[in-house]
Amino acid sequence: MAGVAGREYPPIEFEISAGRVAAFAKAIGADKTSSVPPTFAAVYSLGVTAPQLFGDPEAAIDFARLLHAEQEFTWERQAEVGETVTSHGRVVSDVSRRGIRMVTFETATGDASGGSLCRSRALFVIRA
Repeated sequence: MAGVAGREYPPIEFEISAGRVAAFAKAIGADKTSSVPPTFAAVYSLGVTAPQLFGDPEAAIDFARLLHAEQEFTWERQAEVGETVTSHGRVVSDVSRRGIRMVTFETATGDASGGSLCRSRALFVIRA
């Protein structure tokens, strides 16, 4: 199996809708009437780009053997209800050692003006 380090996926637009934010806030026990919870980035950043990696036959990610080992976000600013953001995912590294494959996936998310909103970085560990 060839590694896919350096692979980039097409950008995806996502509208931060009030309904989705309210449902997410309710699910995590946050105030539904306040601003967008910072952890909503799991939806508009990683949540929209990771399926591109997982659906890539060359990446060959085996869900039955996958562990989502790490997740981190860094924000330039908080997302706002009603705005449309664009997320762009890429494989930072794809390394195999002793029967364990480690894929680091990063997503950069920006706003309509092209400004940076947040960055997501995840480590997926896949057993051989």
